[in-house]
Amino acid sequence: MSDPARRSAEDVIDEPAKVQFETFLDQHRFALDACLEGLTEQQARRSLVPSKTTLLGLVKHATFVEKVWFGEAVTCRSRDELGIQAGPDESFDLDDDDTIATVRQAHREACEASRQAVAEMDLSDLVHGNRRGALPLRWVYLHVLRELAQHCGHADILREQVLRGGPSDWPVVR
Repeated sequence: MSDPARRSAEDVIDEPAKVQFETFLDQHRFALDACLEGLTEQQARRSLVPSKTTLLGLVKHATFVEKVWFGEAVTCRSRDELGIQAGPDESFDLDDDDTIATVRQAHREACEASRQAVAEMDLSDLVHGNRRGALPLRWVYLHVLRELAQHCGHADILREQVLRGGPSDWPVVR
């Protein structure tokens, strides 16, 4: 991940708004990527909720999010061209060849491609590749930031469950 992921919010208080957005995005990108740190392949794939959500699946889904919002919406490339699923639900599906290393690498590459796609843009610049129509880059940043924050929360809870052994191993609290 880039150096901005290691900058604190206080480091960018006096920076332009785009730098602030990018710093917060990179912090969330880094946090989501780091949820897999130190886990076994089995732990990363462990399913603890009725949905398809696993730690490895969350990072794989975050790769999809990067490609939808910065590949499709910003660069106007199709999902087929980007090699991604038609919808978000399928982006949580894990293939046999998905490993912590391959999913993290794909996520890091997608994040870097996202940064490059918007490097020369201003927050008020319009992107034209979204089904909603033209959107300002600021809206895209806010949407992705909201989604990454939500998934970081999911990852925090799932990681805690995985490392503690899961709900079946927890003491009953009365």
